[in-house]
Amino acid sequence: MAKPVKQTEEREIKLAVPPGFRLPELPGEPLEATRFTSTYVDTEDRRLARARVTLRRRVERGKSVWQLKLPYEGDRLELEESGGPSGPPGGLAETIAGLVRGKELAPVAVLRTKRSGVRVRENGNAVADVVLDEVARMDGRRIAERFTEVEIEAVDGGDRPALERIAELLRASGALPSDGRPKVFRSLRIPPRPVPAFTEEAEHVRAAIEAQYDQMVAHDPGTRVGRDPEALHRFRVATRRLRAILRAAGPLLDPGWSSELREELKWLGGVLGPVRDLDVLLEHLEHARAELLHDERAASAELVAKLVAERADARAAMLEALASERYVALLDRLEAAAREPRTLAGATTLADLAAREFGRLEKAGAGVKADSSDDALHELRIRAKRARYAAE
Repeated sequence: MAKPVKQTEEREIKLAVPPGFRLPELPGEPLEATRFTSTYVDTEDRRLARARVTLRRRVERGKSVWQLKLPYEGDRLELEESGGPSGPPGGLAETIAGLVRGKELAPVAVLRTKRSGVRVRENGNAVADVVLDEVARMDGRRIAERFTEVEIEAVDGGDRPALERIAELLRASGALPSDGRPKVFRSLRIPPRPVPAFTEEAEHVRAAIEAQYDQMVAHDPGTRVGRDPEALHRFRVATRRLRAILRAAGPLLDPGWSSELREELKWLGGVLGPVRDLDVLLEHLEHARAELLHDERAASAELVAKLVAERADARAAMLEALASERYVALLDRLEAAAREPRTLAGATTLADLAAREFGRLEKAGAGVKADSSDDALHELRIRAKRARYAAE
């Protein structure tokens, strides 16, 4: 994918403030006051918002940039690329391709912000920018709503404890806890997905499919960016869980329909797996090499280099798969399955489904001994996961 111009880990704390709130005296220097306009875009059914993703075009002092924010290790990852009003530029558009899948992006909110603040220092070192944002949500040329909030955003070496210390000072001055949502989510309504009426068993299956589909598309952008290995890990887990759900719920589902979905999920898992496996192996080697003597570390460098090259090839193949029509078609089919899976009336009960998987686990466990092979233990582990997924 085309690399966005800028990537920033955004560690911040948001606070609500009462009317008339002003920042207290804080150690540091004032930030230059500024004004900017942010136009947020999303699909009609709010695909980005459902995945806790925001995409906006920000205009400040005549400069126009697009900013995409993704969940990242409990915080946010901001991707920024210059671009005009016609739509998000190439790098950002590729990052959200799996979420949007050809749906039109249109403005959903326009926020005008007046920002002032302080760069806070501790022991002479800059740790955070504390900004007071006075925000107007626009409805055409009319102001539909006004609100004010404080953001404490880490800079340079600022860490979470430093942000918490500053937040405590602000709370002592009247600032209030916040739910931490992006500004646009205050006014953005996410419409419920239309879902037909189902039997209790079928509804449980539908909801389980929906939950894993949501996890897949939520971690698709982070997997493409590649900065956080956890995004790929969670994407892969959701794919595996979904295959297991379709397998466990087999007696409730149209067999041809569920078999085709499972095969396509197997294909997807096959392109995600090599990258994730190498991530785990390289992390393990990094820790193991730290225990080696200097000469031994040098000798192992060639092995690490080969694995890094192998991972690069596997990642390239993965990104090619995620850009394919086959992958888009799979997501479309899973989205339809999350609304209306093809079920069979009166086939069995949920308790029977779980009992069947636990029976298979018990049978497999009876055959495992203290000296059983790694393959046998691995197979037992798979059976245990299937039983757990069926119980869920």
